[in-house]
Amino acid sequence: MQAIVILLIAALVFAICWGVDKLFTGLFRSKAQHRSGLAVRASKRYGIFGVMFSVLGILGIITGMVGEQVLLWAGVVVLLMGIGLAVHYLSYGIFYDGESFLLCRFGRRSQEHRYSEIVSQKLYVITGGSTVIELTLTDGSTVSVQSTMEGVYPFMDTAFAGWCLETGHEMDQCDFYDPSKSWWFPHEKEEG
Repeated sequence: MQAIVILLIAALVFAICWGVDKLFTGLFRSKAQHRSGLAVRASKRYGIFGVMFSVLGILGIITGMVGEQVLLWAGVVVLLMGIGLAVHYLSYGIFYDGESFLLCRFGRRSQEHRYSEIVSQKLYVITGGSTVIELTLTDGSTVSVQSTMEGVYPFMDTAFAGWCLETGHEMDQCDFYDPSKSWWFPHEKEEG
């Protein structure tokens, strides 16, 4: 019986994540890059854990209201964590097509960039073997993607092809280009 309840709760969590994602996409994602179907997104586990933590937080708050104050405050903290994870999953994305990419982040207006705006690239290896690719743009801003995100490598390949086309570079003449080592763009020059 407990296994059936757990499966039903898991199915409900997945259904809520899927429904909220579809609703959010339909309401707020209307540009050409959104409709292309090509995107770099945070891992779905952010959305799933966000909903699970939110549900656990609400249960903790309800339980804490009739009993232990510790459960009430723990429920509030877990609920806020869940909401934060869900908002991050729903709000962050890089949507792209063959001509440009659209950077979407929570609390900021979506910014459209041409591939020719990419000036250089940096790489950071973080604990666990994951790689962060940071692209510097002509206006000095940066776009960072993590290798564990969904759709990173197809985006980088498309960005490099668009960059070559827009800047007049030939792919075989770019000695920095080595996707096997996560290098698509010129290395950022060290200041010293």
